[in-house]
Amino acid sequence: MLRRGLLRDYASSISLLTRTLDILLILLAGWLAYLFRFWDAATPTLPGAYGALVLIGALMTLIVFPLLSVYDSWRARGVFAPAGRVLLSWCVVYLAGMVLLVLGHEADAFSRLWLAYWGGLAALFLVGLRIGIYWILRGLRRRGYNHRPVVIVGADQQGRDLAARVRAADWSGLEVLGLFDASTSPRDAVSEIPIYRLDGLAAFVSAHAVSEVWVAMPLERGGELRRVVEMLRNSPVNIRYAPDLFGLSLLNNGVTEVVGVPMIDLSATPMQGTNRLLKALEDRLLAALILAIVSPLMLAIAVAVKFSSPGPVFFRQRRHGWDGQEIVIYKFRTMRVHAEEGRVTQATRDDPRVTPMGAWLRRASLDELPQFINVLQGRMSIVGPRPHAVEHNAQYRDTIDRFMLRHKVKPGITGWAQVNGWRGETDTVEKMQRRIEHDLYYIEHWSIGFDLKIILLTLFRGFVHRNAY
Repeated sequence: MLRRGLLRDYASSISLLTRTLDILLILLAGWLAYLFRFWDAATPTLPGAYGALVLIGALMTLIVFPLLSVYDSWRARGVFAPAGRVLLSWCVVYLAGMVLLVLGHEADAFSRLWLAYWGGLAALFLVGLRIGIYWILRGLRRRGYNHRPVVIVGADQQGRDLAARVRAADWSGLEVLGLFDASTSPRDAVSEIPIYRLDGLAAFVSAHAVSEVWVAMPLERGGELRRVVEMLRNSPVNIRYAPDLFGLSLLNNGVTEVVGVPMIDLSATPMQGTNRLLKALEDRLLAALILAIVSPLMLAIAVAVKFSSPGPVFFRQRRHGWDGQEIVIYKFRTMRVHAEEGRVTQATRDDPRVTPMGAWLRRASLDELPQFINVLQGRMSIVGPRPHAVEHNAQYRDTIDRFMLRHKVKPGITGWAQVNGWRGETDTVEKMQRRIEHDLYYIEHWSIGFDLKIILLTLFRGFVHRNAY
């Protein structure tokens, strides 16, 4: 109990120090902003109105920051978690202050430039404080200070793997004191961490001031979770359940609340809520801009295709889109008109079906330009897994594991696989497998920044490639 009390006092001291520094940094930012804005002022002190606004902003953090969990423990998280949370919270405080100025008809009494300086400097100081504290605590924890004891219930492979992860992440300050299971066995010799009988869990937690108990068991042993909760019903320790998900092929795993019930996502699309809106705005705006720029080129290509060989200008093909729904995509026709019954044959190097004009378009990837129209229609995205012909999906869906998961997002004109060289003919299962691995990596790590990176890489190495034929 003494150790738990010391840990609680230590955490309270850090929290109090951080709150105090937050207020001082916001006040300092207001004063420095005034010096930057009015550098030739006769006095460096803040006028009454400016000082009052800065003080109100500082005091508002005492209410807003705790509500937004700024001072919660970020022990086992990366540096961006606490930095991002305080930045978001400061934006809330700052915008609330601006609203108060507008509603009180006091906005004209302040320099717009000073307001911008104050907001920016305060954000910089608050984020910098979190980064500094994070690295100081990380260094202390590596040296054995500020440790938090935990135990793991489950001595199977999953429990030992979790313990190994914690030991490897010594910067977190988490210390696994032992593994608990219904019975001990020769497994004891496998692990460097002692294994105890589950019956002694409650007494061990109390005697060693354990702060958290993690239940790490295979799914088939999930029924033992109730027993653990019952054993610790009189203990203030935090109990967390780590289900055996590491062995599953997950995609965008997380937690979603449905009708008030938290559900673990085993395979879900990242295009939900705000992400879906941001992706749609990105696609529509960039597609409209690109089409406006390349429309003269597209007109010239259309005329060239029409006069280079008999047939239509555009080639239309059924492919699978978002959620596996069939869509029709557009390309400039690059082959002589022909018919294939029951199958679609991929283009090969020196394919006799390809026209001379079509070969040039394929090498430069200009035959894909009409797909920006598909983007405006909402059928495709600029960045995403390349759409495969319906017949190819039927061919590979039962051969390659998780093949159809690539349809968790809209297909794209370019993608992570393409900029890494996995484009063109997929004449072996191994080539298709590599393409799918890159597609799933993109879906798992999607962000607007990742999209922009792929677009930039496409400009340098995505249009012309040895596999483009």
